[in-house]
Amino acid sequence: MRASEESERPGPGEAYNPGPPTLPRQAASVILLRGGAEDLEALLVRRTPKARFMGGVWVFPGGAVDAEEGAGDEAHRVAAVRELSEEAAITLGDPGELVKFSRWITPAEVQIRFDTHFFLALSPPGQEPRIDGEECVDLGWFSPRGALDAYRAGEIELVFPTIKHLEQLSEFVSVDALMEHARGREVLPVEPRVVLEGEVARILLPGEPGY
Repeated sequence: MRASEESERPGPGEAYNPGPPTLPRQAASVILLRGGAEDLEALLVRRTPKARFMGGVWVFPGGAVDAEEGAGDEAHRVAAVRELSEEAAITLGDPGELVKFSRWITPAEVQIRFDTHFFLALSPPGQEPRIDGEECVDLGWFSPRGALDAYRAGEIELVFPTIKHLEQLSEFVSVDALMEHARGREVLPVEPRVVLEGEVARILLPGEPGY
């Protein structure tokens, strides 16, 4: 859902589901980083406004796991590498070198749901990201705080999980510091809840009052 605490309507592809919960589809995403020991920037790509799901939104490269990629952690890693190549023309080596950072499950109250595993990866030397102009129509390297500021200024459109990840990333002064924190850390699933109050939808995270 959108990043704001309250929203009068759902974000792109986030229509409210009044019936039984939809089974989340397995997905994977890569937070591609550059900056080393002195800085931290992450790659965001803008989905085409024509897309049925999250059209026009800036996201970390990613998508659904294909059936032939199998199941479990290995499948998520393979899918993450594939999606990064398809959406940003970045080729990573061993999927096993990806650093798992988080796992977000779309709220049960939303029609289109994903169980998305987010991985950190360093931008390979000598490679520059490119978009295909069809599925993704723009890209940019953003400092986490810069992306959040651009969102609040109305310059880019973001959704709730991306905002929350950027807020987490903004706590680190460099890529090296972030990677040191993330390696070996236990990753637990996060599944927000949507609470409707009249025409207003509030998004709650685990641990927040009312969850």
